[in-house]
Amino acid sequence: MKSFVLKSLPGLSNIFLNTKVFINILALGALFVSCQEVSERERAVDAIDLNVVVDRFDKAFAQATPEDLDSIKRVYPLFFPTQYPDSVWISKMSDTLQLAIQQSVFEVFPDDDLLSEQCSDLFRHIKYDFPNFVIPNVVTTISDVDYRTRVIAHQGWLILMLDNYLGDEHRFYAGLPRFVSKNLRPEMLFSDVATAFGRKFVATPTERSFLAQMIYYGKLLYLKDLWLPEMTDADKIGFTPQEYDWAIENEYFIWQYFLTQEYLFSTNSRLKNRFIDPAPYSKFNLELDNETPGMIGQWIGWQIVRQYMRNNPISVTDLMKLPAQELYNGAQYKPAK
Repeated sequence: MKSFVLKSLPGLSNIFLNTKVFINILALGALFVSCQEVSERERAVDAIDLNVVVDRFDKAFAQATPEDLDSIKRVYPLFFPTQYPDSVWISKMSDTLQLAIQQSVFEVFPDDDLLSEQCSDLFRHIKYDFPNFVIPNVVTTISDVDYRTRVIAHQGWLILMLDNYLGDEHRFYAGLPRFVSKNLRPEMLFSDVATAFGRKFVATPTERSFLAQMIYYGKLLYLKDLWLPEMTDADKIGFTPQEYDWAIENEYFIWQYFLTQEYLFSTNSRLKNRFIDPAPYSKFNLELDNETPGMIGQWIGWQIVRQYMRNNPISVTDLMKLPAQELYNGAQYKPAK
């Protein structure tokens, strides 16, 4: 993956090297303090008494016969819209594609207890930051690979469409764009769940600026830092490891591009499409565009929020309400070259 190309200025190499050494010493000290804080936080999270049971509707339906339909409809009315006759569900029970999807789901997600443990761990973290968080009912189902709706968190329910997490090379995803299929992996399930619940706590930006959009998504990603401490940063945002490395390597140049183009306070709606929305690549209108990851604006927003919290360790609830402009000013974000 290519990088932006920028020649260093002559005479600055020694200063730059000495500065980097000093910064690294400071970073090590900050890391030591940060690790202590994380340990204390995780001990407090683990102490929260919470055990979630995941209801496997997908398994219940797979094991049902036409004679069981009435009883399963009574137990799971949410999944049987009244406008559809029983013949639709009976047909599904023997549909070849449906059976193949079920089999794949059971192979990838055989362990109900593991799903319950993962849900419980995530909900403990959310509960720690937001004590009024109400634990939802968690149900798994199959969506016929509706990858646009992989997770639903609504009105006390969390619905997990497990057929959207079978692995990025799975045959059911053949023909999907690579930037979509790369995240249809089991590892991404709880990253998506965290996003779904994060949206309930991050205040929707009232400003239309590009900066406000970046900060909004940066807050969502920062919540994953808190809620999914064992997850890789690449999986939190949905980058491949190579894409994430590219972002780190080019952080300074990306930021300089945004500044020189005067994008931060622009309300041009096209910027969201170019740098925020999921896409095969970000649109700098440069020759190297195809080598860049999409959503690079989200990633920059994440770094700004992280920098703010390093400088101003406020509560998570206060962070969620903080206006983008105030956060940006307090972050003093200046990535190193």
